Amino acid sequence: MQLAIPGCFLLNLLWFQSLLPSQADPLELLVVTVATDKTDGFKRLEGSLKLFNLKFLVLGMHEKWKGGYLRLFPGGGQKINILKRELEKYKNNKNLVLFFTDSYDVVFTAGKEEILTKFKEFNARIVFSAESTIWPDGLLENRYPEVTFGKRFLCSGGIIGYADTFWSTITKWNVEDTDSDQLYYTKIYLNATLRTQLNATLDHTSTLVQNINFAKYELEMVEEDTLTRIKNLKYSTLPSVIHGNGPSKIYLNHLTNYVPDGWHSEYGCRQCSRNLIDLPNEPKDKLPSVQLAIFIEQPTPFLEEFLQRLEQMSYPKSRITLFVHNNEGDADCYISQFMLRHRSKYAAFKIVSPHENIDEKAARNMAVNHCIEIACDYQFSVDSYVQITEPDILKFLISKNKQVIAPIVVQNGKLWSNFWGAINIDGYYARSDDYLAIVNNERSGIWNVPFVNAVYLTKGSTLKYTENKIQSLYNYEDFDADMAYCNHMRDEEIFIFATNEIDFGRLMFTENVMTGIIHPDWWQIEDNTEDWEERYIHPDFWNATLDGVDIAQPCPDVYMFPLFTHRAADTLVEIMEDYGQWSGGKNKDTRLAGGYENVPTVDINMNQIAFKKEWLFLLRHYPTKIVEKVYPGFYTEADSSMMFVVRYKPTEQSFLRPHHDSSTWTMNIALNSHGTDYEGGGCRFLRYDCSVTNIPKGYALIHPGRLTHYHEGLLTTNGTRYIAVSFVDP
Repeated sequence: MQLAIPGCFLLNLLWFQSLLPSQADPLELLVVTVATDKTDGFKRLEGSLKLFNLKFLVLGMHEKWKGGYLRLFPGGGQKINILKRELEKYKNNKNLVLFFTDSYDVVFTAGKEEILTKFKEFNARIVFSAESTIWPDGLLENRYPEVTFGKRFLCSGGIIGYADTFWSTITKWNVEDTDSDQLYYTKIYLNATLRTQLNATLDHTSTLVQNINFAKYELEMVEEDTLTRIKNLKYSTLPSVIHGNGPSKIYLNHLTNYVPDGWHSEYGCRQCSRNLIDLPNEPKDKLPSVQLAIFIEQPTPFLEEFLQRLEQMSYPKSRITLFVHNNEGDADCYISQFMLRHRSKYAAFKIVSPHENIDEKAARNMAVNHCIEIACDYQFSVDSYVQITEPDILKFLISKNKQVIAPIVVQNGKLWSNFWGAINIDGYYARSDDYLAIVNNERSGIWNVPFVNAVYLTKGSTLKYTENKIQSLYNYEDFDADMAYCNHMRDEEIFIFATNEIDFGRLMFTENVMTGIIHPDWWQIEDNTEDWEERYIHPDFWNATLDGVDIAQPCPDVYMFPLFTHRAADTLVEIMEDYGQWSGGKNKDTRLAGGYENVPTVDINMNQIAFKKEWLFLLRHYPTKIVEKVYPGFYTEADSSMMFVVRYKPTEQSFLRPHHDSSTWTMNIALNSHGTDYEGGGCRFLRYDCSVTNIPKGYALIHPGRLTHYHEGLLTTNGTRYIAVSFVDP
């Protein structure tokens, strides 16, 4: 018995089979993108395609972009016209799947096999990516088919389809270069007849393409073997492509610090060793030229060390041109001394002084123009509140081969740094989920970030490119200079990187800088402790705190150790003499609560020079380490209300009669040198008939106060002797 099959059925079957790929030949995948410039975003896309060995076709490179400013307005029709021009040769290839994506804000996270498997599961001829918001015409919302689960609206940033169907889709209508490509595809999809004819659908659950805009809180990064993927928690999908559509590009930059093969919990930073520049050691004249742009825009502590550290950078100074903008009159002397000693080492220099009345933005723009004029290869911009401690910083940053890169520096003991991991909708600071891990060096690497300041390296070619388009790189609406710079870089799709691969230095705290006084850095002991220690704490002090290191004991239970540098001792003496209001050495003393001093000296109290809080900090952080070492079992609170500098000289007060101190323990610091500045002097402990004389400048003497160590100040016979005295734990 034979069945009669209607001829119309056979014809329809043959037509349907003709649409299917040949079973003899496996499907091929070709990724297609349109890019007119090799931006950082394009290079990122290209890198991800190569990582997964995907065949790709780049169209439109070096053509003039006529498709509008897509960041703010609809456009992009030029992309469709370029596709029409270039893809006709593929229209009859039934074994080819074309996957179009945008180029500057896309990264692939999977290879050919996964992409084609997912595509075939749609049982469609062409699939558009989907998003939760409608663009560019909200009036079309009601024409979209209802969706019970998933994203409802089409996004043109990712389109995958069989080559013939893809060709049919892009050639339905004519389109102007300035027309919206997304609106073009939207109208095709919303036409029920065309949608059926093309067998088109949307990727509602981000199976293939994840559009990030308004989906940030659906996403989670997951590590799979050596790669990092994005998982959509709402739909339990692992998208193969990540698209930073709309204003989500900064978040995409954040994600691609990890995805697909960036920083990994097991392998660390894999981007750190890619695309590096190998700088020659010799000859020096082959190294890139650098403009070192120094900006002193506010009162800043430890300027002397700041300039010394710049001079100590290992980069050949013959390849460095200096540009200095000094907006602080107090810094003039430091700049002058620096230039007097070192200017002959540098290729050239330009100084902009305070009397020229050039504000910060104008000065930074001037530095950019100067860099362009001298054809510098790089500009290294450094603000005065950055202490650079890594001599090889310039070579290291240049080797990273980035258009903009900042060494990450942090305020000691704080979370304040020179980069932001994220920004809010207004362009100001927002904390990224990895900010603390980076600042605390729990994650070390190179990071794509939206904002840097204080210290950063910019390629000269990048400055020239942006300046030609913008004219004033450091002016942008009402933003400050660094925010303006970073806004322009982001607008021009230039990636801003920050690295914490090594320790580059630190940021200074500048909020409490005192002005109009002698030695203002002396008051920085709490705010900028490490810098204060480097200048004022004796380098041998730290060794004295170690177990097994003996402390000198010139008399029973009297210990002597290095505490201050000579500079610290001189500084304190000069501050006291500048203040000048020495007590009269009489019993009546209005500075004291009772108005009476039993054993008076000629002195100035730390409270008089507004240094009480700082001196208590000093007591608690330095001599206490020795006190608790040499008096085992005793734990000091290091509290004091009697902290003062005493002056002895033959014509004033030359000695001090025997007495007990109102303290549990007492500290005396020698502030000048026996035999050079004065003769005689010292301290005699009567009970032990033991005297301590010739105490080295900057050394501290500690001894018990009440009960056991009855003592006197020995006669100063010549010159002037200064000591800093503290009665501790009264």
